[in-house]
Amino acid sequence: MKMIFKSHLLLFLPVCILSLAACNQPAKQSSTSTMTDSTTQATLPAAKGFEQTIDGKQTHYYLLKNKNGVQASFTNYGAHLVGLLVPDKAGKLTDVVIGFDSIADYKTSLSAYYGATIGRYGNRIAKGHFVLDGRRYDLFVNNKPNTLHGGQKGFNDVVWDTKLVSDSTITFTYLSKDGEEGYPGNLDCKVTFELTNDNAVKISYEATTDKNTIVNLTNHSYFNLNGAGSGTILNHMVQMDASNYTPIDPTSIPTGKIEPVAGTPFDFTKPAAIGSRINDKNEQLKNGTGYDHNFVLDKHDLATPIATATGDKSGIEMQVFTTEPGLQFYSGNFMKGGNTMHGGAKDELRTAFAMETQHYPDSPNKPQFPSTELKPGETYKTVTIYKFSAK
Repeated sequence: MKMIFKSHLLLFLPVCILSLAACNQPAKQSSTSTMTDSTTQATLPAAKGFEQTIDGKQTHYYLLKNKNGVQASFTNYGAHLVGLLVPDKAGKLTDVVIGFDSIADYKTSLSAYYGATIGRYGNRIAKGHFVLDGRRYDLFVNNKPNTLHGGQKGFNDVVWDTKLVSDSTITFTYLSKDGEEGYPGNLDCKVTFELTNDNAVKISYEATTDKNTIVNLTNHSYFNLNGAGSGTILNHMVQMDASNYTPIDPTSIPTGKIEPVAGTPFDFTKPAAIGSRINDKNEQLKNGTGYDHNFVLDKHDLATPIATATGDKSGIEMQVFTTEPGLQFYSGNFMKGGNTMHGGAKDELRTAFAMETQHYPDSPNKPQFPSTELKPGETYKTVTIYKFSAK
């Protein structure tokens, strides 16, 4: 089954704190960005930690905001979403995305993926190889015995070109050259982030190629809806419109089967706390060291949310909309407290979760899964929305 690429794509790009006339210039920020109401002050990292030269290209920090005062910060290093300030049920601004204070911290962290744009292939490819058009392609094995999130130097570790469109929209572009990390074809990628006036982060992906290839782009933000550094996410409530999921082997590669969630700890068709069944005796939970599985979405368009998560303390609700067929739900199982995040807190075990919209893991080696092949003349287009409210 061929991948169906959506033809409509809404693009959106942030504003540097300079001006729209400086469309390709970085945001200038003299100190930590702050927002204050009568009860709290929320902060985003300062811009100075994001000014570097990497691979001969300059990195910068960018700040977006909407008419409600919600703010999102980015860097063109890895097209990372660095932080996101949204109001909780008391109106207090809360940073719901786990991130670092500098590019140096991103580069030296024990996990390279906090808030990053992931490619050329998000998730795992078994044993680091796949066959396309009768030819075998070998990739770098960076998650033994498999390839994870693009390989040794994925899209999270490159400097993207940037175009600023408005105070609320930014576009990142990157040309992944033929043979990079072992993948065929020159892949021309564009990712647009828009901070909408209904307090949503809309991510639009687009890519073209000059040779048959595979592509599976996603964003790997780690969320804590009670606020960064607030502790466990096990009491967050989660609901997903996914009647099935793809079981994995002990190396986290899908077995190729699609199985129902009913009667298992993977049934989130009705709201349940993340931690309510995470310690059940279950082979799949053991294989993933918790939840680290692809959920097969019952529907995948932008009309209705396919997942909802709610912070138990903050009342912040995040709805997820996507055109992708799968959602990788990850419960922060490998967070080990080895990184100091923005605000000074450690990334302790299960203090954040990820909801990565994407095609299924190892699809190039599983012909029964939706195809991730992209051919010359086709355009890869997909949209994901993370929408925030409080109650």
